Amino acid sequence: MLSTTSFSPEKLSRLIGRPDCPVLIDVCTQADFALDPRLVPGSIRRSHEDVAMWGPAHAGQDVIVICQKGLKLSEGVAGWLRHLGARARNLEGGAMGWARAGLPMVATAKVPDRRADGSTLWVTRSRPKIDRIACPWLIRRFVDPSAVFLFVSPPEVRGVAERFDATSFDVEGEDQFWSHRGELCTFDVMVAEFGLGSNALHRLATIVRGADTARPELAPEAAGLLAVSLGLSRMFSDDLRQLEASMLVYDALYRWCSNATDETHNWPSAKPSVEARSGGAVS
Repeated sequence: MLSTTSFSPEKLSRLIGRPDCPVLIDVCTQADFALDPRLVPGSIRRSHEDVAMWGPAHAGQDVIVICQKGLKLSEGVAGWLRHLGARARNLEGGAMGWARAGLPMVATAKVPDRRADGSTLWVTRSRPKIDRIACPWLIRRFVDPSAVFLFVSPPEVRGVAERFDATSFDVEGEDQFWSHRGELCTFDVMVAEFGLGSNALHRLATIVRGADTARPELAPEAAGLLAVSLGLSRMFSDDLRQLEASMLVYDALYRWCSNATDETHNWPSAKPSVEARSGGAVS
């Protein structure tokens, strides 16, 4: 019998990275997490001990709770969250089962320190086009759904990063970790460093790289992404509004990369006409 309180890794893997993905909450104990300090992509860390305090914020939401083995901790927290009004289930097999299935996990050693509210803070150059939109999309969908992004004038990025303890990205300089490396763009670097090497993200990374580095020959879709990105940059003078509008573009591209690359569309239809089906003229 299928459990009404658990969720399979296979099913969750198809939702990761999508805007309709449930809220993912990792409640592994510190001791268990230290054995394998990686997270299911998009999940946040919470303590099972104070679920009554943070749980009400998830009332009305779909939530998947993750512990080490998918047993008492995640079952108990999911039960608490249902009591508090969330539609909560636990992940079958927990983080260990997810890892055994060979599914991607985020290396938390590469994730910047979180602020008091639990979010990460990032800063980059203003007037983004491609890489500086693609990277925030990747972070929000796979690393930190609550990530905050500051777009500032190019000469001030380093200073802002230092003064506000933010992580800079897509900035020139040999000392910059999150930046271009050789022919790779920053999006490529983030996919690799965070451990997100799925086939869909590798395909998307090629498209982003082609659009961002003026190499449309890398992927047929690169020229289209460049055109859409430049159009959006001219539609919005507010960089954050541009980012929010662009999230849908990358959501759509990711879905295409995931399961729609073999589908084609043709007009006119190849179906026989009414006249041909009837064997004569239509009166």
